Amino acid sequence: MNFMFINLLDAAPTTTGNGGGAGGFSPMLIMLVLMFVIMYFFMIRPQRKRQKELQNFRNTLEVGTKIVTAGGIYGTVKDLRNGEPAITIEISKGVSIDIDRNYVYADPTQAMQR
Repeated sequence: MNFMFINLLDAAPTTTGNGGGAGGFSPMLIMLVLMFVIMYFFMIRPQRKRQKELQNFRNTLEVGTKIVTAGGIYGTVKDLRNGEPAITIEISKGVSIDIDRNYVYADPTQAMQR
């Protein structure tokens, strides 16, 4: 580990009176920007898209919609309680539970496709 750190220090640009060091800071800056752009397009952007789709699904829930909760419970929406964060789902005939709307994960058919 120390050896790598020393090599990085040795590779640091030095300024001399006759034209500066070889390479400089700009190649490292370009590489850093390029890594961020790649990370944005392969990680951040798709995650934001999935979050928007999930939020849209939660906002368009209707009574009778089949859902999967974040805990893996399959059920059907029975009551939306507009204005409240909780919804009522039926998980079995005659068995209903209240859950927070933010814990609705997806439609079961979409969950199977992933």
